[in-house]
Parts: sequence; C-alpha cells; structure tokens
Amino acid sequence: MASASVLFAATGLGSMVRVKSTRLFVKSSLDTNVSDMSVNAPKGLFPPEPEHYRGPKLKVAIIGAGLAGMSTAVELLDQGHEVDIFESRPFIGGKVGSFVDRKGNHIEMGLHVFFGCYNNLFRLMKKVGADQNLLVKDHTHTFVNKGGEIGELDFRFPVGAPIHGISAFLSTNQLKTYDKARNAVALALSPVVKALVDPDGAMRDIRDLDSISFSDWFLSKGGTRMSIQRMWDPVAYALGFIDCDNISARCMLTIFSLFATKTEASLLRMLKGSPDVYLSGPIRNYITERGGRFHMRWGCREILYDKSADGEIYVTGLAMSKATNQKIVKADAYVAACDVPGIKRLLPSDWRELQFFNNIYELVGVPVVTVQLRYNGWVTELRDLEQSRQLRQAVGLDNLLYTPDADFSCFADLALTSPEDYYIEGQGSLLQ
Repeated sequence: MASASVLFAATGLGSMVRVKSTRLFVKSSLDTNVSDMSVNAPKGLFPPEPEHYRGPKLKVAIIGAGLAGMSTAVELLDQGHEVDIFESRPFIGGKVGSFVDRKGNHIEMGLHVFFGCYNNLFRLMKKVGADQNLLVKDHTHTFVNKGGEIGELDFRFPVGAPIHGISAFLSTNQLKTYDKARNAVALALSPVVKALVDPDGAMRDIRDLDSISFSDWFLSKGGTRMSIQRMWDPVAYALGFIDCDNISARCMLTIFSLFATKTEASLLRMLKGSPDVYLSGPIRNYITERGGRFHMRWGCREILYDKSADGEIYVTGLAMSKATNQKIVKADAYVAACDVPGIKRLLPSDWRELQFFNNIYELVGVPVVTVQLRYNGWVTELRDLEQSRQLRQAVGLDNLLYTPDADFSCFADLALTSPEDYYIEGQGSLLQ
C-alpha cells in the first residue's frame, strides 16, 4: 500500500488547499433536481416514449449487452416482442459495466458521472426502478491544479439558468482575468446564446460545426489557448477522451447549450456503488422479469445474409460461438449494439458498397485506459495531514475532479463518491 501523499507527489500535484463549500449528501430521487430537458429543447434530442406497437410479435436477436443493447431490449419487451441478447463477455454493461474480481473488488470499465441533462438515461433508470441509485454532488466543477490549488466552476447561485452559468464563468478562479474575459467573448458569439430563444435554430448552427475542432472555433471567436489548456482540455477529455484540438466544436457546444438553458443540466451525480449493482443490475432484472434472455460468452463470428431479386440485402442468421460450441441464431429482426471497433469487425466487407455502412468506417474509436488505485489514506484530503492518515471515516473531495496538470484528466475517489461498494472499513481512498 502506498501512503496518501504518494499519488500527488508522483503526478506533480502537491499539498492540497480546499475551498470551503456546502456539501450535498443527498440520495436523489430523479423526481427532484432534474430539468425536463424535452421542454424548449432541440427536436430529437429527448424523444418521448414510442407509440404502442400494434403489429405482429417479433423474435429479436441483439448483439451486445451494453447500455445500447439493453435499452433496446427494454423498449422491445415493453412492446410485446421476444428478445434474446448475446454478449461475448462474462458480464453485462459494456463500457458502463463492472465485475467482481477474485478478491471481491468491484472493477469498473471506466469512471462514469451523470449530468443532469441525461434525461434519456434517467427515464430508463426510473422505468427499471434504479432512480434512487444516484448521489447528487455539489453543483460545482472542481479543478485540481499543480501545487494543490483548487479551481472551480461554481454553479451554486440563487438564480437558475442562464444566470447561474454566467456567474460561474465570471467568478471562476480557474482562469486569469484576461482569459476569463476572452472566454466570455467567445461564448457570447456562440450559438449558445441563440439557444436561449431558439433552441432548434441554435442546434442547426451547432451541427454545422461538426467538421471544425473546438480549438479552431474557440480561438477564431477570441478565446485564448490558456483557457483551453487550463479549463477546456480537461473537460473535453472527460467528455470524449480527446483534447480540444481533436474534439468537434459540435460536441462541446451541444453540452454548453444544455448547460446554458437548463439549471440542473450541469449538476453531477454518481452511482451509489458499482454499475453492475446499481445500473446494469436493475436493467437486467427488468429484462429477465419480462421474458428477455441473456446469453453470456456467446460472440457473433459472422452475419449471414442474402440478397433479394432487386438487390436488397437481408440478414438470414447469426453465426455464434462460445468456446468450442457453435450455433446459428435465427430471428425476425437483428440488432447490432456494438462499439466502433466491434461493428467494423462484424459487418460483412461487401456491405461497404452501401454508403450507409461505409460511413461507419469513417468513425475512429478512442482507446481509453482506466486505473483503480487503493490507498491506505485519503489522497484528496491533504489540507489536514492527520485526517488524511486516519482510517476511521472517509474524508476528502466528494465529486468528480478535473486536472490540467497530470497525465489523467479526470478522476474521483470512489470510496467517497460511491461508498456502497467502494468504501471499505479500515482502508482509504479508491482513486479511479
């Protein structure tokens, strides 16, 4: 075990100074502190429940038991269809999955936070009975800087959107005065302002910026490189695992427009514990209780297909394998809910003759490494050295943390943020 001071010494982050804040230890029902994102929102972002299906019952085979595959299964089962889900891994959840190792530790695929604008996911969580499984964090975005200084984008303000956001950006101590002023100019010239009165028009303008990087757009509007380095790069890495020179302006400005128009859109939540227990688990239970079936460790080796007389492609089955076992799965409809590398491997090469499928090969996946480190002290509580060394209670910063000064862009102490599975009596921080 390393001591609590090792982590930040190794990454160039020294002793930490924490600003005083009002802490929110609220087990949040999704009936409170959640904006209805569908009100005055761009069309299509937050679709309503689908209309009731009145056609024949279908047998559907889904490849992939991540959130995409499982949410598809939920909707199909609600419409009365028969659903089988095939997953090559021994656990469900995909990129938001987790599993328990041989020592009893919950291991996550990645660090996950839930912004208040995730209405589609919140709707799913309420449907499956997981709406009590999120913990609200302070409505502030915290930056841990070299030397232990804390910067904040503090959205806690008596008046809601857009005033609370303007206050957060004008009062942030993460940027110097000149950079804040230039940052304000860039955002004032963005479609974010238009979103306050014309959300559909603003979203059309934002979509037109898909081919330009956020850095190019931001600098062209008067923003500074220092603002990107100290604030926006950590945010971009947290959103898409790439920096502002590579992330699309559309991606960043879509989030900004939601933050500007909805008070709770920027409010962070984290699961009470591991995703397998508090997110994937309830979804799995909902599916199986309604007759859905999971087939674990079954991977799809090949999509079987044929062509009609008019040249239209139709799938005839899936060639599946599990270790040395093989079988052909047939259904009325097939869904591939895969990540980018997975769908590229799965699609038949002949399908690239169709532009729809060939476009998939224009997508480039971003490799991500997630690390979990257990300490024998509290690494985000260096204000009080004695407190950081004691193991009687959890202490430190209970929130998502960004940093521009280390190799990792965002992290959290899961023993604080998600204590049900990650706080262990007699042990310290679990940094992810």
